[in-house]
Amino acid sequence: MAKIIDGKAIAAKIRAEISAEAARLKERGVVPGLAVVLVGEDPASKVYVSMKEKACADVGIFSDEYKLPVETTEDELLALIGKLNADPKIHGILVQLPLPKQINTERVLEAISPDKDADGFHPYNVGRLVIGKPLFQPCTPYGVMVMLKEAGVELSGKEVVVVGRSNIVGKPVAFMCLQQNATVTLCHSKTRDLAGKVGQADVVIAAVGVPEMIKGSWIKEGAVVIDVGVNRVGEKKLVGDVEYAAASERASAITPVPGGVGPMTITMLLQNTLESAKRGL
Repeated sequence: MAKIIDGKAIAAKIRAEISAEAARLKERGVVPGLAVVLVGEDPASKVYVSMKEKACADVGIFSDEYKLPVETTEDELLALIGKLNADPKIHGILVQLPLPKQINTERVLEAISPDKDADGFHPYNVGRLVIGKPLFQPCTPYGVMVMLKEAGVELSGKEVVVVGRSNIVGKPVAFMCLQQNATVTLCHSKTRDLAGKVGQADVVIAAVGVPEMIKGSWIKEGAVVIDVGVNRVGEKKLVGDVEYAAASERASAITPVPGGVGPMTITMLLQNTLESAKRGL
């Protein structure tokens, strides 16, 4: 059976390090600050925002929340971002997605100062990631890379297959693995013989958002499986993008769902905010 890569345990370890570092910064008169902007009443977004607020409080990061009504205009949101860009107390800005349909998401993300882009979505930061000189790294892919490192997975020379090509996970994690000298195949809905591609992988990173799309029988014996997907099936059950039970019998190490990649995403948001505060010294 595969070794479980425990995202909760890794996240707890990193948060303890962030807390200690934030305390040292406070002694120097700097409190890392994160502004979180929520527009509207999307239930999942409200849950995420409350989790981020609690996580900030737990590690000593100042959190400033802006909860705006669903009818907020794009100009009003851009004006708020302009104020946060100029606020020296704020080191990271996060605008919770999705935004209401009257607001252009790209315009909003581009308005955030690249120096405060805690989500790592600004085109400037995407470009820096592509050339291997990141300023802010997107939180979920960043968390995946930390998990691989903590699990002792050496990527150099390995075959990595990423399933899913989103700008939030698939593309950035592919570039991050390339920087670690892996040979990367980026698969998607038009990929021919997906099972064959996955079957060649030393490391599989699944980020496609389809419940158990990747069958356990596809996994090569001894491969490492990182499952980014979180899919609700029925009333309560959560499953990943990988058929977990069958994959566990073939993989050498695997992330569970829940309790795998999920806890790392907010942790790396805290890490990005901390790093931004340190850069300002």
